[in-house]
Amino acid sequence: MSNLQHTRNIGIMAHIDAGKTTTTERVLFYTGITHRMGEVDDGNAIMDWMVQEQERGITITSAATTTYWKYKDQEYKINIIDTPGHVDFTVEVERSLRVLDGGVLVFCAVGGVEPQSETVWKQANKYHVPRIAFVNKMDRAGADFFNVVSQIKTKLGAVAVPIQIPVGSEDSFTGVIDLIANKAIIWDDETPGAGFNTEEIPAELAAEANEWRQKLLESVVEYDDVLLEKYLTDQAAITSDEIINVIRKATLAFEIVPVICGASFKNKGIQPLLDAITAYLPSPDDVGAVKGSDPVSHSDVFRNPDVNEPLAALAFKVATDSYVGKLVFLRVYSGYIDSGTSVYNVRTKRHERVTRIYRMHSNKQNPVQRVEAGDICAVVGCKDLRTGDTVCDENNPVLLENITFPAPVLNIAIEPRTQADMDKLSNALNKLMEEDPTFKVKIDNESGQTIISGMGELHLEILIDRLKREFSVECNQGLPQVAYKEAITETVVHREIFKKHWAGKSRFAEIIVKISPADKGIKGLQFVNELKPDSIPAQFIPSIENGFRNAMSNGPLAGYPMDNLRVELLDGSYHEVESDDISFEIAASQAFFSACSKASPVLLEPVMNAEVVTPEEYMGDVIADFNKRRGQVYGMEEKAGSRVIKARVPLAEQFGYVTVLRTLTSGRGTSSMEFYSYEEVPQTISEKVLNKLKGTFVLV
Repeated sequence: MSNLQHTRNIGIMAHIDAGKTTTTERVLFYTGITHRMGEVDDGNAIMDWMVQEQERGITITSAATTTYWKYKDQEYKINIIDTPGHVDFTVEVERSLRVLDGGVLVFCAVGGVEPQSETVWKQANKYHVPRIAFVNKMDRAGADFFNVVSQIKTKLGAVAVPIQIPVGSEDSFTGVIDLIANKAIIWDDETPGAGFNTEEIPAELAAEANEWRQKLLESVVEYDDVLLEKYLTDQAAITSDEIINVIRKATLAFEIVPVICGASFKNKGIQPLLDAITAYLPSPDDVGAVKGSDPVSHSDVFRNPDVNEPLAALAFKVATDSYVGKLVFLRVYSGYIDSGTSVYNVRTKRHERVTRIYRMHSNKQNPVQRVEAGDICAVVGCKDLRTGDTVCDENNPVLLENITFPAPVLNIAIEPRTQADMDKLSNALNKLMEEDPTFKVKIDNESGQTIISGMGELHLEILIDRLKREFSVECNQGLPQVAYKEAITETVVHREIFKKHWAGKSRFAEIIVKISPADKGIKGLQFVNELKPDSIPAQFIPSIENGFRNAMSNGPLAGYPMDNLRVELLDGSYHEVESDDISFEIAASQAFFSACSKASPVLLEPVMNAEVVTPEEYMGDVIADFNKRRGQVYGMEEKAGSRVIKARVPLAEQFGYVTVLRTLTSGRGTSSMEFYSYEEVPQTISEKVLNKLKGTFVLV
């Protein structure tokens, strides 16, 4: 579409089971893209196309589609990405939000703001994505729209502004009151969701509707002087269009979050949701220029969403398709890409040929000849494009901000069942790593086993299932192992001399370093050069830094990685003939191990935020079980007649917890878990872990 004002790039995000995919299926149906409504429970949802998604009834991978909606006699193009709700697949939300302009946060009217809701909200804040809130499942027992609005305010710190209120709830949910138009929208049960009538507000709801309309006006008039003056002098003169324009202005400025409601499964609330997406979420023009940097000078570079500007696009996802091969998803920020042309990859400094361009509809590809600024597409033919790569015009290079992903927290040892599968396994793992930046593979140096790492038990279970189904590789697998890390707790000054005859040459390097924990907030190696003049030539300093940085992947306790370290290079010496880069790099590596061994190293383990919802009579048993698992309960509250227990528990203690919880609560308790931080393992536990796990992974 030539007018970018009529384009919306949005994501639909939420906690698991809030109804994201069901909502997306209804959007596709009512915009005419599909002619049947897919159901998650029946395993035929269009956006959940993977076999594992259909079997389990959950979204695993983000799926993109494009649809069109007419609003105020203008047709709008809406690029939608439906994202997973399970914390194990949060990478899909992270990379989607990086390239989206707006978001729809779906909340369950019963569950309200849940742990993954908070995670997704923080991710949206991180990437400055304006959003609207859709309170779904208003037809369920225990639905409470106003309680969810209150939770959005208190738990998420947002200025939640309802622009609708429900007419009834649970079985009696029949429609909504549009507070802007001051009308009631009542759905026709004979034509499920497709038909609705706009009526006068029922008399019994008039006072409540007037109260919430006043709250709406009070929330938005401060963002527009003209509207404020009318509000103070003549409220009757305020028009719906004026209110809509100011709500849009405040939403784009992250000042408010408009809240609407519905029941997607019963097909209620979808058309007003589409109106809200087009009315309040930003177009690429509203977002404005994307900021990047010059790959050479590192100075700031800006690219406007304009087809006439030089090309700038970000690869945010890689997928393998059995028919077309490697698909790379791109968000085009400026310029255009034609099918059959080449683009420049900033990371590799090479050209990639785009043989075909597709507009995606879940896992189906619709070929297009050109894609322009402000659009999202998938391309085929690029051999070395990875997630986070920038493609641009070689004569006008720009490097866009990369996407950051969380580190894996769980390991499993795997091996192919037959020798013939060895090569197939290697190729399959490489393809899966290309697709998923939170999936890592390494070979254990001591056991020689292949160790795969991911975000949780479900994540790795799905990946092993994909190895079997998609790549025909049968694997034996080990027990899950926690991805521990190491850290030092003291400061040590150490002198290291490397002197050896090696590779036909005498080599020499001497360094004196002070190592300590890195300053707060710094990740990785904090390298400080405090050398006296002329002690070591400047050309060897990068080798010393590289030596320490590379050595951090294997800590002194048991070879677990070290996340942060401060190294001050104090002094050293060299030999004009025998000293070289390799000598100083080896000296640094040896200094790391020797010094860290003396700096009271400790083991760190991932600690999770766990939340359990249980009937009150089982609360004591759940808390007692947390205490057995080294958990710390830090909060309790009441929600929809049940108790919510919040605790921080080491991941090592949580394997198989769902089964235990079912037993404790007679099947009535539910739990969710997300990563909180790495914390020191108690000494007694650390000794057991090191004795048991140091380089040993036993297959079962």
